[in-house]
Amino acid sequence: MTQTGATGQHATGSQLTSGRDLTLRGRAGPVPATVEEVGSGAAVVFLHGLVGLNEHWEEVVRLSEPSVRCIMLQVPLLDLRGEDCSIDGVTALTIDFLEQSFDHPVVLVGNSFGGHVALRVALQRPDLVRGLVLAGSSGLIEKSMVSDIQLRPSREWLERKIGELFYDPSTHMRRSDIERAHQQLSERGGARAMVRLSRSARKNHLGSRMSGILAPTLLIWGKQDIVTPPEAAQQFAGMLPKSKLVWFDRCGHVPMMEHPEPFARELTEFVDSLGPERAE
Repeated sequence: MTQTGATGQHATGSQLTSGRDLTLRGRAGPVPATVEEVGSGAAVVFLHGLVGLNEHWEEVVRLSEPSVRCIMLQVPLLDLRGEDCSIDGVTALTIDFLEQSFDHPVVLVGNSFGGHVALRVALQRPDLVRGLVLAGSSGLIEKSMVSDIQLRPSREWLERKIGELFYDPSTHMRRSDIERAHQQLSERGGARAMVRLSRSARKNHLGSRMSGILAPTLLIWGKQDIVTPPEAAQQFAGMLPKSKLVWFDRCGHVPMMEHPEPFARELTEFVDSLGPERAE
């Protein structure tokens, strides 16, 4: 395990690729999802967090797509119900997507809950994963966003909670994310899904199981992350046999949004270090 440092400035002006809809086989029934893809080269699949969207990866994708094939998977997490509404259920949905879409292992990039899902996939189906990039991943230590959630949360509560994801919310927090989250969590089902997903992730402490993940892993962590604090990154680095830890200063829980340029650089260099992509 090695450690390096990185800093970078926010870039703007990226555009999302046109998406396609697909249906995943959930434990409780069919689950609609959206996939957006751009670029060519080694396949890299991006997994978002609990309140994340594909568009939160857009700047990293724009900067990375000249070097790698970027595939963003968006699952409507707060619409999940029954057995699908858990870390186990979302892991199963992600595995189904990978089985449907690829005949070879891919690099998984996950933020927060998405990082936890990526780790679970690597544990359950190592044949599907050639590398991991984790940014503020849950799975060891996490300050839950929903510790004091209300069934009908106010915009003020959401603005405070979403603001905690950033080192500089005045620059990077999007009003559209607050409005979307407010609409989804104002519905009883959405709020319950958030609580259930968060609690299932917190109960699924990976601990010593981490040593079983042999895929090369890049950890990208904000020094000022208060959701999954630096201690979590250090524990991941100590437990994952083939890991490299990169710190971003002046950065919170979503480094891909606050520092997309160095994130893309670290990502593409990591993928390149894995060598040629081969079908299994």
